[in-house]
This record gives sequence, structure tokens and C-alpha cells, in this order.
Amino acid sequence: MTDNNWLSEREGKAWRGFLALRAVLDLQIGRDLASDSGLSEADYHVLATLSAAEQGRLRLTELGNGMLWSTSRTAHQVSRMQRRGLVRKTGLPGNSRAAVIMLTEAGASAIRAAAPLHVASVRSHLIDHLTVDQLDAIAEAGEVVVARYRSGPDRVRDRESEG
Repeated sequence: MTDNNWLSEREGKAWRGFLALRAVLDLQIGRDLASDSGLSEADYHVLATLSAAEQGRLRLTELGNGMLWSTSRTAHQVSRMQRRGLVRKTGLPGNSRAAVIMLTEAGASAIRAAAPLHVASVRSHLIDHLTVDQLDAIAEAGEVVVARYRSGPDRVRDRESEG
């Protein structure tokens, strides 16, 4: 692969803008989340995903797939959260290899307390600064790019399974 397909000026500007946007939002929203609730962004993502699931439970692989995380990353995050009592991991009857992750009462309480403050932070650092058209453009771009990774040959996989 010797041919370089350099970014055009417009593409480079878009890429650099995305990188800067991601960096500032990760920093500001992550900082707010930690100080407001004591949760990390990863904690919040897991809790929010489980709270939206039927009965607050998902198989480990479903949880990871829903968040576009590898099974390994999901398992490590769940283990950390389990030690803190936010989630519980149980086996799936009839399938000894499958794990079901469940939201505990402490986890449900944590997400209920954190969500309004998190939404306020997202509004403060992003939503309130953009027009409706800009919000629609971000949403559309996200849908187009992420759809590629939800299924098919480019979907998110464990590094261990690719070797």
C-alpha cells in the first residue's frame, strides 16, 4: 500500500475539527460526570445501556455489542463495576459459557442520580451551542459511520479473536 490518499483541505479540516471536538467534550463531560456522580464515562455507558434493557439485564456479548466494545473490554469493565456493587454477573441457565449482566439496585440508583446532571453537562458543553441543522448533521454522520461497525466484516471484535 504505497499510494497515499491524502485528505483534501476540507476533509482535513473536518477531521481536525472532529478530533478537537472529541477531546474537549471527553475532557469536560468526563470531568463533570466524575465530580457530579463519581462515575466514569465507561461506568455511565454500561449503566445507561443496562437501564434501557428489558429487566435491566443483557448478555455480556449483547452489552458489549450495544456499546461497540469488545467482549474483553466489556468483561473488564463489568468486573470493576461488580466489585463496586453496581452490576451483578450471573450465568445463563443451560449455557455455561454465557454471562448475563444485571443492574443492581445500587447501579439503578447511581444512574438515576447521575442522568440529569449528565444531560445538563451534555447540553452545556455541546447541545446549547449548535443549531438544529448542526445537531442533525452530527446525528446523521454518527449513524452512517457507526452502521458499518454494528454488523458485517468491519464490526467491532476482540483483538484476541483477530490474531
